Amino acid sequence: MKKINTVGIIGLGALGIMYAKHFTEQMGKDSVRIVADKNRIAKYRNEGIYCNGQKCDFQYVSDEDVCEPVDLLLFTVKNNDLHEAIKIANNQVGENTIILSLLNGITSEEIIGKTYGSEKLLYSVAQGMDASKIGNRLTFVNLGFLSIGEENNQLNDNLQSVAAFFDQTNTPYEIPKNIKHKLWSKLMLNTGVNTTVAIFETNYGGIQVSGRPRDTVISAMKEVIIIACKEGIALQEQEIDYWLQIIDSLNPNGMPSMRQDTMSRRNTEIDLFSGTIITLGRKHGIPTPVNDFLFDRIKKLEANY
Repeated sequence: MKKINTVGIIGLGALGIMYAKHFTEQMGKDSVRIVADKNRIAKYRNEGIYCNGQKCDFQYVSDEDVCEPVDLLLFTVKNNDLHEAIKIANNQVGENTIILSLLNGITSEEIIGKTYGSEKLLYSVAQGMDASKIGNRLTFVNLGFLSIGEENNQLNDNLQSVAAFFDQTNTPYEIPKNIKHKLWSKLMLNTGVNTTVAIFETNYGGIQVSGRPRDTVISAMKEVIIIACKEGIALQEQEIDYWLQIIDSLNPNGMPSMRQDTMSRRNTEIDLFSGTIITLGRKHGIPTPVNDFLFDRIKKLEANY
């Protein structure tokens, strides 16, 4: 079993900043690399990165720097930036590097694996964190946890190495019985909640009460269940009830990342959510009217930026 001594992080969004700060505090600055192109690094240094009001002291490494590969590499970019991030990662990936993708959706592992080899990848799902990023400032209370697993749900050497590293660095995690089920369940949540809150221009409070927004969340999730079953993932309607309980416990003034994106007039991850369900629906000959509606509305919002 390989011991993890160095970590690379590509992408300083909410999750990237949160885990960069956490691992830097646990391991020391020299063991954690923030990997980016020179222009982005210059921006980070010029403007600063702040977490819970404190300026972060990170180690920045350019994609052009020749260095020893890291033991563990985390992709924490948005889906739109994934292909560029894969190029930027080139000098950080070696024969024994383990890769985790913390991107939403169910496709990033396959995309990264085409370049660096699927044997380097573990599947992962980020859950339970309450990180919110505005500009270069992140605030969070709960670190949440990572669900991690190997594609065939075996306890291989890479998974054991990451589990031991997370134990060592006090990083909350779980190893579920079926990691792909976890990915699909999170996709179901994001497809229902992120898109609905965005198109109704509301917050969590808007879907915590009876009405069209909450009904839309539930209907979109039900379409995901149907598609998942066709893809061999046995999602259950009881899981909708579980996620609704989680939603109902959130700060009603909070909002998911897609709503933050539309408020800031940024392109969203709609292709990862409703876009995935629509594509798979066509593959299986199954109509997805609710997700069609959500997808079209988000695309119209983006077109008007």
